[in-house]
Amino acid sequence: MSELIADIAVNVPLKQLFSYRVPEALIDSVQVGMRVNIPFGRRSTIGFILAISEGQAEDLKDMQGVLDEEPILTPELIKLLCWAADYYCYPIGQAIRTALPAGLGSETAATTILTEPLYKSLNQDIQPTGKKQQELLLFIVQQGAAGAGLAKIREHFPSPYAALKRLVEMDALTVSEQELLRDPFLTESLPEDKCLTLNSSQSIAVDGLVTAINERRFSGFLLHGVTGSGKTEVYLQAVEQCLLDDRQALILVPEISLTPQLVARFRARFESRGVRIAVLHSGLSAGERYDAWREIGRNKIEIVIGARSAVFAPLQNLGLIVVDEEHESSYKQGEGFRYHARDLALVRGHQQNCPVLLGSATPSFASYYRSEQGALTRLTLDNRVHGGDLPQVELVDLRDEVLQGALSNGLIEVIGQALERREQVLLLLNRRGFAPFVLCTDCGESFYCPNCEITLTYHQHIRQMRCHYCDYVDVVPDQCCKCQGLNIEPQGAGTERLEQELVELFPTATIARMDRDTTSRKGAHRRIATEMLARKIDILVGTQMVAKGHDFPGVALVGVLGADSILNFPDFRSAERSFSLLTQVAGRAGRACGGGQVYIQSYNPEHYALTCAAEQDYRDFYLQELPFRQELGYPPCGHLVNLVFTGNNNYQVQAAAKQFGHYLAGLAESVEVLGPSPCPLSRLRGKSRYQILLKSTLRSALRRLLNRLDSGIKQLPRQVNLQIDVDPIDML
Repeated sequence: MSELIADIAVNVPLKQLFSYRVPEALIDSVQVGMRVNIPFGRRSTIGFILAISEGQAEDLKDMQGVLDEEPILTPELIKLLCWAADYYCYPIGQAIRTALPAGLGSETAATTILTEPLYKSLNQDIQPTGKKQQELLLFIVQQGAAGAGLAKIREHFPSPYAALKRLVEMDALTVSEQELLRDPFLTESLPEDKCLTLNSSQSIAVDGLVTAINERRFSGFLLHGVTGSGKTEVYLQAVEQCLLDDRQALILVPEISLTPQLVARFRARFESRGVRIAVLHSGLSAGERYDAWREIGRNKIEIVIGARSAVFAPLQNLGLIVVDEEHESSYKQGEGFRYHARDLALVRGHQQNCPVLLGSATPSFASYYRSEQGALTRLTLDNRVHGGDLPQVELVDLRDEVLQGALSNGLIEVIGQALERREQVLLLLNRRGFAPFVLCTDCGESFYCPNCEITLTYHQHIRQMRCHYCDYVDVVPDQCCKCQGLNIEPQGAGTERLEQELVELFPTATIARMDRDTTSRKGAHRRIATEMLARKIDILVGTQMVAKGHDFPGVALVGVLGADSILNFPDFRSAERSFSLLTQVAGRAGRACGGGQVYIQSYNPEHYALTCAAEQDYRDFYLQELPFRQELGYPPCGHLVNLVFTGNNNYQVQAAAKQFGHYLAGLAESVEVLGPSPCPLSRLRGKSRYQILLKSTLRSALRRLLNRLDSGIKQLPRQVNLQIDVDPIDML
């Protein structure tokens, strides 16, 4: 006899689905995309139904219960997650867990659904005698059939509880419970819209997007526009056309710090028209993410704006996907399910027949290369929207300077001049803390994290040394443990030290810092951005988060310190990252009316990444960098997979990596196997780390090899973990 069988994904490190019989009592309630309780080994757990079919179920266990009244995974999202789990070689159940908010995907942490009493008119013939009861009843009747929630009633009637109770007892009102949504915009006023007139380049870009939106077909676009060229206005007008076509839009941003300004622009343009906008990022509370996800799944949201994980938002009627600052490496998940949100956005657009727009002033090499090959349509914005010039960039040769602190004499002078003109200053130093390391000047001993092979960063405001990888904390000792010397000094400069130096140099200026230490609290990014826009801050110091997409019209001077630390990073992408970061931060200057000044301090100012950034010339940088990638077969001219082996015992990890390397050598066809070798960070969070890099000009050859790894993985010791990173970004 044929019975219903459900194929279920479980949050375990196994790639296959598990089949269960649907008992007769649950046949009418189960649907694909729901969460269910199932027996799994000696315990019960939660699974996700990905398919239902008919078949013979004699040897299958029964499902125990259904957790949802409606599916939480849409068919479109299931299709995307299955593709992503296969491509990135990650268990499908764990991939789903990563994509969902904590309250929906976790077995232990359940987010509470907030409710409030909802009052509706029941019998309008009943006329209460009390004045307050009469006014309250009239107010609820005026709200119509939807009724009025307690929160809305309390806005107009303080302490209405006794009157409401009496009206319910008189059968004048009915009371029920309604779901109450946590709104991250609840305390914010609606911003003012700045609807701008498009210039000719913007109009051409919008027209190309509108054609693809109206035709309801997939097409990939690369919007390459110089900083301040009005890319956001192109996004807004393309989204407007999408909404006119009764479809939804998804906007991805790389960092939480970019979300407040972008959300403000979209709210100002669309919320007054009744368009509902949801935000999804880790800066929200678990409850806010949980509520937003469920509203999106119910088709009550037209626009979703969020960081990396928002690519999995359960939108069923997508008309446009925008990936802002598409070059940013933060679109790549660094642990666990190592997906790249930009690439998944293109896959999702193809699956749901909608255009995908990648926007950047400094496109990633991969995207620009695709546009050269014709896989993406390139739309170009060559000029700033106000017609002004790009900022003037000066490369400061530190070989000719004697630095007293982090700032050169020339940069100190121009900062003072900018402050006299009441202009704002932005300074980039891509190092947190007060100093990168602490040194005994008597014997040269440094202080290292016991869990990671890196020096501890000194944070003066808490008087502690801290590891930025595992958060190990230690105090600065009074004397050196090696030579018992007393001369222990912080070396180098971080954003905290730079801030202190500026306070001493410019005591009347208002100085603020934007880095991970100052923006850890909810709303901190928004507060700093708001104060910059209101001209309450004279000098803003920060790490790379100050360079990403911010529009601060008052900034006329930008200074870059420590440019060489990015350029000399041990990674084949270091020149690309340096060019991108320097071009982006330079673009923060002179955005209101053109011009502006940029000073970049470097010991290697002749490097083409720096000279091209100074000229804001992406094309020249691309043509100089491409031959290196072609010669070495590195992306985008080749494809990589990084296999990282980790474990507590260094010898065991090394031996397992060597054994796996021999195994790979016998399987590899058209794939170069490099290693095994210690990772650049050979010990991290207490784990020893080795890696094997797979490289090929053919993606298909890599896929064939990855599909044959299962037997080798099963032979690894249980104490050694293997992480497969497809298309790696971070090689450390």
